Amino acid sequence: MVNWIWLFFIAASVAVAAINGNMDAVTQAAFEGAKSGVTVSFGLISIMVFWLGMMRIAEDAGLLKTMARMLGPLVRKLFPDIPHNHPAIGYIMSNLSANLFGLGNAATPMGIKAMQELQKLNPDPSTATPAMCTLLALNTSSITIVPTTLIAIRMNYGSANPAEIIGTTLAATFVATSAAIVADRWYRRKSPPMTPPQLNLNKQPQNQNQSLSKPSAGGGETLV
Repeated sequence: MVNWIWLFFIAASVAVAAINGNMDAVTQAAFEGAKSGVTVSFGLISIMVFWLGMMRIAEDAGLLKTMARMLGPLVRKLFPDIPHNHPAIGYIMSNLSANLFGLGNAATPMGIKAMQELQKLNPDPSTATPAMCTLLALNTSSITIVPTTLIAIRMNYGSANPAEIIGTTLAATFVATSAAIVADRWYRRKSPPMTPPQLNLNKQPQNQNQSLSKPSAGGGETLV
């Protein structure tokens, strides 16, 4: 759907420019946008490499494990339907930790792995579980202490104080995360719990009873 929206915007802009005779402006804007995109990308790469390196140092120093232990009780309370010590818990905590530092690109692979692990617990693969919905809500509105990506963009565009948005970003993401948790709890209470399908252990193969006995040569039956 988003692709169709962008296609409409592009087609409409080209059509309006052609009608008004401003195709040169459209061409110039396209080249300037491409140039600006490359410039911003290089700036983002540098800041992302820096913070990913800091995350690796924090991981080797044990800081992420400490943070995971601190987030552990909260995560288990937010995801009560995930078994204890399940691999999805680790990926969820890594996803939340990366989002705390504004490393959305680093958090995405962890979120995908968490979803894959949650899908293994899903009794109905065609329907998202409450845990999946909770993860999506938290990943979208996660509290951000250091908005790394936004700071990098502001630095590339010559902001006098790129880090001045830390306080407002923290407040905004705190409100967003609180609203997401409240909405998630409300929907969890309304929706029935999802349980894994029960296995029918009494069901036997169709030919099992047939193979229990067979006629003997003397006319009687012998067990096989």
